[in-house]
Amino acid sequence: MDRRSFLKKLLSALALSGGALGGFLRGAPAWGQAKEEPAGKLWGFGVSVDKCIGCARCVVACKTENNVPKEPFFYRTWVERYMIPRTGEAEVTNIHTGLAPDEEVPSRPIFRSFFVPKLCNQCAHPPCVQVCPVGATFSTDDGVVLVNDNTCIGCRYCIQACPYGARYLHPATDTADKCTFCYHRLDRELLPACVEV
Repeated sequence: MDRRSFLKKLLSALALSGGALGGFLRGAPAWGQAKEEPAGKLWGFGVSVDKCIGCARCVVACKTENNVPKEPFFYRTWVERYMIPRTGEAEVTNIHTGLAPDEEVPSRPIFRSFFVPKLCNQCAHPPCVQVCPVGATFSTDDGVVLVNDNTCIGCRYCIQACPYGARYLHPATDTADKCTFCYHRLDRELLPACVEV
């Protein structure tokens, strides 16, 4: 193909997709989506995996602050240990309780090992909010997804809808529970319990 033919085809393609391409280059939202501007602050959370040592004090602090049952299968946050041997296949171990089991580290050569604290991602368009039949799960104006215990009927739809496994059914209240960034503390201008420790 000569240069003239190439340029004709390129310009034709650009003319046909000009609106979409122009919108993309300007940073416009995708088709069918409204551009959302935050009204004020939006809460976010960052974790330095280079600094996390897997002690799970954040898990214990969260359980204590938020009255989460001590059993390992109830959690708002947890820590995962990733071990990557020289073969390249990652192995993941969950540390739900904050008390890592006495596991032997494999004797084979480990290329890299690190810990990653996990918690609710406070999604911009949370599937848990969309599936709640009674509106008990909702997003605040500052980006935190909360559960109203007085409205929740314990149907577990939100637990099933969460792509991150960040929800559980609290056995004492029979309602859904999850990480809220310790919203009750944020309102008082305090750090979340997991950050404070």
